[in-house]
Amino acid sequence: MATIATFAAITAMYFEQDELVYISLGIISVIILPILLPPLLTTIANSPLGKHWDLTISSLIGSSAMLIAAHVTQFDAAFSRWFDSLKWEALGAVGQILIAILAVWVAWRQNQISEELTGQQNVITQQQTIDAYFQGISDLVLDPQGQLEDWPLERAIAQARTAALLGGCDADGRAKIVRFLSSANLLTPLKRDGLLGRPILDGTGGYVVDLANGVRVVNLGMMLAGRDICNTDVRNADLSGANLIKTNFNNCDLTGANFGGAILVKANLRGTDLSRVKMFYGKLETATPRDRLHAPNFETGEYTGAVVEDADFSKAIDLSEETRQYLCAWCGKKSRKTIPGGCEDVPNRLGR
Repeated sequence: MATIATFAAITAMYFEQDELVYISLGIISVIILPILLPPLLTTIANSPLGKHWDLTISSLIGSSAMLIAAHVTQFDAAFSRWFDSLKWEALGAVGQILIAILAVWVAWRQNQISEELTGQQNVITQQQTIDAYFQGISDLVLDPQGQLEDWPLERAIAQARTAALLGGCDADGRAKIVRFLSSANLLTPLKRDGLLGRPILDGTGGYVVDLANGVRVVNLGMMLAGRDICNTDVRNADLSGANLIKTNFNNCDLTGANFGGAILVKANLRGTDLSRVKMFYGKLETATPRDRLHAPNFETGEYTGAVVEDADFSKAIDLSEETRQYLCAWCGKKSRKTIPGGCEDVPNRLGR
């Protein structure tokens, strides 16, 4: 009976007799469903879908209903005619364009990933180089007892190695080197004995600082001039006396940094943290910028201050009143406009 009903349904579909198709399907359903449903439900119940059998059955019924509706409304025939009318040559060209675009995107992603991996490798390599530098400088200037023993040739070698490394590092690497040298007092002018030139201990485990005549283990000189140190941590760095012309300190943390006698001409200090920063020695009333024609007086502050002409201090934070007044007095007409808090109450002592 089921075979006859199936043959009748196929014949009715061929001759487009929808009523006979529905009758044949009804007969097939009455005969077949009682046979198929029990094992089918058992199988579904024992499968992972059994936990969601209601959703599965609903999906099957919905799919069947959509297929029948498509046939009854002649949507399947309309779709077939539309599909046959497509210009496959044009679609092939579009497909080739899309494939080309995909290939370009894949190549771009590969290049981007390669650059990221290269950047990570460069960071690792730089850190290894800096670690080797730290160890090398320590071995060079310390004796077996851990005391500072920097002969002139050793200072020259240490300075040359520092200059070479600062020239090849990125901003973060430069900041690490400066912090290391500062915390080890290798940038600080130390008092020396008059015989061998060795640093003099202060009796508390440190060395005596001599601002006027002391000798630094490493003299930064122009090593950081024009360099990029932006967005780094340079807290408590001793940059006194260094040539920092056009150096980029944008958004740096300069808390506690010492710029006494440094050259900050046209330096970028936008957004920096200048809390407890030191720009001069002595008293504010008598402090003036360094001058190559005059010796500094560290008691009065004359010729001990930083040269800050044309430096940019826009959006700098935690600027003390004393530092603000010094900067306003000696930074020049152009830079006075960038000082947080304004300079209306401070005369322009630079005169230009």
